[in-house]
Amino acid sequence: MPARNKEQEAEVLQWIEEVTGEKLPSQPYEDILKDGVVLCNLINKIVPGSVKKIQTKGTNFQLMENIQRFQAAIKKYGVPEEEIFQTADLFERRNIPQVTLCLYALGRITQLHPEYTGPRLGPKMAEKQERQFTDEQLRASEGHLGLQMGFNKGASQSGHGGFGNTRHM
Repeated sequence: MPARNKEQEAEVLQWIEEVTGEKLPSQPYEDILKDGVVLCNLINKIVPGSVKKIQTKGTNFQLMENIQRFQAAIKKYGVPEEEIFQTADLFERRNIPQVTLCLYALGRITQLHPEYTGPRLGPKMAEKQERQFTDEQLRASEGHLGLQMGFNKGASQSGHGGFGNTRHM
């Protein structure tokens, strides 16, 4: 499991405060986000009306619904599914780094939405570069084997979580 990065967590919280305009309580990162209310407020600020119903208190099940509504809203907004954390990652603190990665992904995706003019999180995304190649240039590159063709210069699959090691939902 990746280690937590306190600086990134602080940056995420600061971004959430800037976007929502609300001061977050001084509690541990995962406690602030755990009930999903802050996350729902965040996506509603980015895309008004994303989450219609936010449970501010209730059973664990009702609070987990906040997280699920947030996940559905950011998926619709364009955050790739593989970057969206599982509910248990946050609610049961199974994988807090994944929550952070997911929020960075959301911050990155806001850059693809010209209607979003709020604060940025993370590095600026590169604009799409259109490249024109001649047939000759394309043919010339066919002689080179890409890294994915078996030889991978010492890159390994360690830590990949690979086959047979499914994510626990």
